[in-house]
Amino acid sequence: MKAIFLLPLAGFFVSPANATEFNNCSIPAPIVAKIQAQLSSVVNMSNGGLFTPNRMWSAIVDRKGEICSVTSIGDAWPGSRAIAIAKASTANDFSNSAFALSTANLYGPTQPGGSLYGLNNSNPFDPTYLAQGSLTLGSIQTASAGALIGAFAPKVPGGIVTFGGGVPLYQGTTVIGGLGVSGDTSCTDHVIAYRMRASANLKLDPVSNGLNSDNIVYYPQVPPTPPVIDPTKFAQPHCTPHDITP
Repeated sequence: MKAIFLLPLAGFFVSPANATEFNNCSIPAPIVAKIQAQLSSVVNMSNGGLFTPNRMWSAIVDRKGEICSVTSIGDAWPGSRAIAIAKASTANDFSNSAFALSTANLYGPTQPGGSLYGLNNSNPFDPTYLAQGSLTLGSIQTASAGALIGAFAPKVPGGIVTFGGGVPLYQGTTVIGGLGVSGDTSCTDHVIAYRMRASANLKLDPVSNGLNSDNIVYYPQVPPTPPVIDPTKFAQPHCTPHDITP
C-alpha cells in the first residue's frame, strides 16, 4: 500500500495582523495589504455605533468572488466573520464599471414590493466558511507525489447581505473586488468600509467620471420613530440617532 503524506497548504499564510491571506487572489497582495492596513486607524475614528473603538471583521474578495483576506480587530462578534465575507461578495457581485452598489444601497429594493425582492436567496453563503479557522484547513493528502486526494474549502464563499457594510473596490472605473466589514450596527459598518476604501484610494469617483456614488442613503426617520420603507429608493433605515454619513 502506498504511503499517505501530509503537505502544508500552498496559497495562504497567517500574518501577525490576524489576517488569512490567499495568494491565488487576483488583487495584487500590496493592494490587499493596503486596504486591510486602514482598519486599525479607521476603527478609532468617530464612526457612530455601539463601540469605541469599533470591533470589526474585515474581508476582501476579488472579482471572481474568491477570498483574498480575512482579518479582525478587537473582540469582534464571531458571527460577524461570515457576514463580512458575504458583504464583500455582495458588493462585488452587483457592481460594475458603470454603477457601484454598496450593500447599504440594496436594503430598500430588496424589501417586499421592491424590484430586487428575493435577491437575498440568489447566491447562498457556503456554510463551509462559517467556523473560524475554516479558511486554513492545514494540509492535503497525496497517495503519491503530486496526486491530490484531499480537498479544501471552495474558493468562492458566496453570500448575499442587503444592509450596510459592503463596498466594491475599484482601480479607476474597473471593479477589482469587494470589501466587507461587520462588527457593529450596519450603519457603522458601512462608514468603516467606506472610509477604509477611501483611504486606500480604491473608490469609483463620481466627481471625475460622472457615475454614481454608492454612499449610504438613510430613510429620514430616526429611532425611536419607526422608518417608512420605500422600496423604490436605494436606501436603508437609520440604526441609531447617532449615525453619520462618511
